[in-house]
Amino acid sequence: MKPKKFEPPNVKAVLASLERLGSRREREGLARYGIVARKAFGVPMRAMQSLAKDLGRDHNLAQALWETGWYEARTVAAFVDEPERVTAAQMDRWCRGFDNWAICDTVCFNLFDRTPQAYKKVEQWSRRREEFVKRAAFALMACLALHDKSAGDEKFAKLLPLIEREAGDERNFVKKGVSWALRLIGRRSPDLNVRAVAVSRRLLESPDAAARWIGKGALRELTSAAVLRAVARKQ
Repeated sequence: MKPKKFEPPNVKAVLASLERLGSRREREGLARYGIVARKAFGVPMRAMQSLAKDLGRDHNLAQALWETGWYEARTVAAFVDEPERVTAAQMDRWCRGFDNWAICDTVCFNLFDRTPQAYKKVEQWSRRREEFVKRAAFALMACLALHDKSAGDEKFAKLLPLIEREAGDERNFVKKGVSWALRLIGRRSPDLNVRAVAVSRRLLESPDAAARWIGKGALRELTSAAVLRAVARKQ
């Protein structure tokens, strides 16, 4: 007999399912990937995605799951929330709650980049000091570069100065976010590739070690034969 699909949507039932799916081994594995979570069941990403698929889209459930503070519940919340119902205030509230790169990137990649306020939040958060708020700005920028197929080159060209301005931040998760954004913008089109390469070259001349690291990695990738061929096909 085919197993019955999950029939929530109440928070206690979702948490109970996550607890059943969790394991000590997975919890201990989080640290190996640099994921520091105060409350975690230890559930594999594939299992969380499957659970979210069974739940379907539900904005109210997503809010309630987020408020539990559990890492896996917040991850599921990113998959089940409804982008068109996400407000700017919610984005700010969730962003302040980011405490590791994984929840930051998952929310940006699966939810925030589909909201009407996404570009505005990139600008706002890029000026913030908090480590994961600032990472969110550049993770969101990278996700928009990857997913927003309708945006023109100028929209992303206007974001390059933010990358250049913040590239000197030495914090690991911030500089990796900045690098990610620069490399994905440079892959969008021939024109943006040229502009991103120019930014990379300027960063290589920076007195800041983080900026030079970002510039070196981006320049190597964006001028590689494979990337140049892929970008040329987008002409």
